[in-house]
Amino acid sequence: MNQIKFRILLVEDDEALRFIVKDNLEQNHYEVTTAEDGEVALKTFGQQNFDLVVLDVMLPRVDGFQVAEKIRSTNEQTPIIFLTARSMTEDKIKGLTIGGDDYIPKPFSMEELLLKIKIFLRRSQQHPVNNVNNSNIKIGRFVFKPNELSLAIDDNMRTLTLKEAELIRFFATHSNKVLSRNEILNSIWGSDDYFLGRSLDVFISRLRKYFKADPNVKITNLHGIGFRFSVKTESQ
Repeated sequence: MNQIKFRILLVEDDEALRFIVKDNLEQNHYEVTTAEDGEVALKTFGQQNFDLVVLDVMLPRVDGFQVAEKIRSTNEQTPIIFLTARSMTEDKIKGLTIGGDDYIPKPFSMEELLLKIKIFLRRSQQHPVNNVNNSNIKIGRFVFKPNELSLAIDDNMRTLTLKEAELIRFFATHSNKVLSRNEILNSIWGSDDYFLGRSLDVFISRLRKYFKADPNVKITNLHGIGFRFSVKTESQ
């Protein structure tokens, strides 16, 4: 029985590193397509289907952050793992908040990259947005549609990113309960890494703005503990 090969887009401008990573991925039974700059990456991604993207940040023509933003504008589900030589906290947080699923600082070990690829491919194959339980969820005056990645109130509808939808679903299914930061991070990102925690704060700020139209829906920060997603009914 032939094993189905996952398809990976590897975007790296360093020719030697690109060859080494591609060779290791192929030895681990992945089908790999490479791109040497951001423009080629976007063109290739638009022409083919990929299960995961390994994306260098420092790229010629179009940098990795711009590539990720453009990919996320049309595709919310394909996991993106950044390769970055940058050590600045702001860069790492930016990469995660614009749609990256994780980052690996250079220099890195192939074992670490292979492990992260395996984790994200497994998670993407079992994605909650693709589960059968995709019925609309009423949140105060809002209607959340997980399957359509949308949040609507009255006649106003907002399209969500995949991570926003996952976070709203998690909050909605645990409404009015105290949730620790680690619990949220491990459920949504699969890790409680410091930079993911900073990224979570950015997502929480976004969701607060989204739910502002209904004062009965609140996300309360419990200092040193986590958050509570409160939904008051008309009778409360």
